[in-house]
This record gives sequence, C-alpha cells and structure tokens, in this order.
Amino acid sequence: MKKERQGRFFFILQPSSFILCFLLTGTFGSAALPAELDAKVEASLAAAARFLAGRQDEDGAWRSKVYGPFKDGPTLTPHVLLALNCLPEGGPEARRSFDRGVKYLKSLIDEQGQLRGPLVMPVYTSAGACMVVPQEAQRAWVDQLRAHQLTAALGWDESDSSFGGWGYSISPPHKPNGTANLSATLYGVTALRNAGVPLDDAAYAQILTFVSRCQNFPHDPANRDARFDDGGFFFTPHDAAKNKAGVAGTDREGRERYHSYGSMTADGVRTLILCGAKHEDPRIVAARQWLEQNFSATENPGTFAPDREMIRRSTYFYYCWSVAHALRELNLTDLDTRRGKVHWPEALATELLARQRPDGSWSNDFTDTKEDDPLIATPHAAIALYICRRVNLDGQNGK
Repeated sequence: MKKERQGRFFFILQPSSFILCFLLTGTFGSAALPAELDAKVEASLAAAARFLAGRQDEDGAWRSKVYGPFKDGPTLTPHVLLALNCLPEGGPEARRSFDRGVKYLKSLIDEQGQLRGPLVMPVYTSAGACMVVPQEAQRAWVDQLRAHQLTAALGWDESDSSFGGWGYSISPPHKPNGTANLSATLYGVTALRNAGVPLDDAAYAQILTFVSRCQNFPHDPANRDARFDDGGFFFTPHDAAKNKAGVAGTDREGRERYHSYGSMTADGVRTLILCGAKHEDPRIVAARQWLEQNFSATENPGTFAPDREMIRRSTYFYYCWSVAHALRELNLTDLDTRRGKVHWPEALATELLARQRPDGSWSNDFTDTKEDDPLIATPHAAIALYICRRVNLDGQNGK
C-alpha cells in the first residue's frame, strides 16, 4: 500500500481509484506525540483495526449486535469503513476487510445506478458511502443526499429554520415533515466536497444559511447578548429536546436560546470550512476561541443542564472524533484553555488509550447516543486517535 499527499486530501492509493480517508487541509508532518506514547497509539490502532475486521460479516457488511435498527448492513458499514481506511496500522488484513466492505456497498446499487431499497439512516449512510467508494460509484449516493436536503425542491424556504440542512428523515423530508440538525449537515457537506461538487454549487450557500442558525453568534456585533452569544454551536435551532446541552434561557428579544457545547461547536467549525469560509471569518474566529478555551480531553465540554449530564457523557466518542478534526483543520496543537496550556493531541490520545478495551474496541457506559455499541464508538475513537498521532507540529500551530 502506498500513501500519497495531493493538495488538500490524504489518500490511500488503490489500483483503480483514489479513496479519501477524510478531508483535511494542509499536510501531515512529523509525529505529534512523544515516542513512547506514539508506540502505544500505534499498537492501539492496530488492535482497533483487528477488532473491526473481526466483526465483519461474510457478505462484507457490519451489523450491530446491540441495536435492532442497525442490524441491516448499510447503516454501520460506511461508518466502520471510514475508520479502517484511516488505519494502515491494521496491515493487509484490515485492507482486505476494507475492500470487502466497499464491494458490499457497491452491491447496494442496481444495474440502473439506483439504490436497491430504503435506508434506515439515508444521510449518514449515503455520506459515508461517498467517502469510501470509488468516484465512479458515488453518483447514486450523492443523488440520495441531494434528495434529502431541506431546500425549495421539498417545499422549504429560507424563512424556515431547517432550510439548507439535513436531518434524520428516512424519506425525502417534504415540508413540514422534517427537521435539520448540525451533525447530519456536517456529513452531508463532507460528502459533497469529497464527491467533487464545486463550491459555487447552490447547496453550499443553503448549508451556510442553516449553519448560521446553529451558532450563538450574531451577524451584527451590536446585537450581541453576552449571556448567550459565546461563539459556540448547538444541534438545531428550533428544538429544545434535541439540543443535548439544553436550554440556556430567553434573550432580550424573547427567543429561546440553547447552550453551546463541544461536539456541535467542532461540527460547526468543520461545516463552515467545508463551505469555503476562511479561518479569519468572524464566525470561525468566535468558534475557535470557544473550542480552545473550553477544550477537554475527558468530556464533551460546555454548560449542560443538570438533567442532561448523562447525555454529555453519552456523546464522548463523537466529541473526540469531531474535535480532533476541527482542531487539525484550525492548525492548532497547543491550546490556551481556561485551565491553562494543553497540548491536545497528547492529552486526547492519553485519555483514549486509557478507555480502550482489551479486545481493541471502545464502548460508552451511557446509552443515549448508542455509543455503548462498540461498532459505533470504536470508529470514532480510532479516527480521533489517528489524528492525534499524525497532526502536524511543523510550524502550523496557528498562533
């Protein structure tokens, strides 16, 4: 297997096509971790790859042994493949497992280039598939994504708070039957960029419309409300129950406001960058300051309502996955947190190593976001650890 660096992307070179591991700006440099810790991380990632490869079914798919809806095959297979494609430490066995998984995803497309059946989680599955299948096999998945974006084609207009985003609807969400959220929207935009959809496509402006509504940051600084406008992001602009950190209060205009929290602030930064926003954009500057000041290696940071503390804990591995991407995209390695200086790759790697199970997997004790299923938690943890190991320290600290 040969690795190449090409422009913005880190690829693993296949005989017939380039497969995107994940979207990162800049280039990788020397190891970010001390030698002893780096050796432990290498062994950890090899163990994670063995675990994932060992849980693959004969047809090439991965199926949950914990949750019934995730036993279908399409739901978890792209999620696992995204991790395996970032784990060269797994060696030939992991690569063979990856190839079998891609073959399974390709089998879901019929001779006319259409999906053979409905999907349990069409946005996440289609987005993940776009990031692992060869370019010639992406069209059906991109079409599925476009069919689920909440835009005028489905009756939505810019005055609707969900306009421009993606959500969890199994079928295309015709208005008023649908809501968008920042997590699904991040997956959607990442897939579009990976599929080569140019930035002048109308989808990106629509995505930005939605994302701006998920940030505690006013367009006009004169309208800033210090009680709420801290620059962080939340899950969705219109549903208190779905915003995992809970309600922060009511602002002077009578609007219900939501707490910012770590996983969504990382998702927000990544989505803005993928839509073409520059690092000096005030929205990114504000979110970067939030992430830096509030960074934690041990929990999903932010102010969570007292009855939401279990939800904070249940989102830990997703947070690790997204914040590692976001801090790498921002070219940050040493952070000025509220608790002092933190070298985040070392801090996060150390914590993830401590939580890994003897069989190479990760699993959460809390069930709210289904991270108690190791096939959900392990890919997130492994990719986060992969980024910790390879983040560049060669003068790209962003300070």
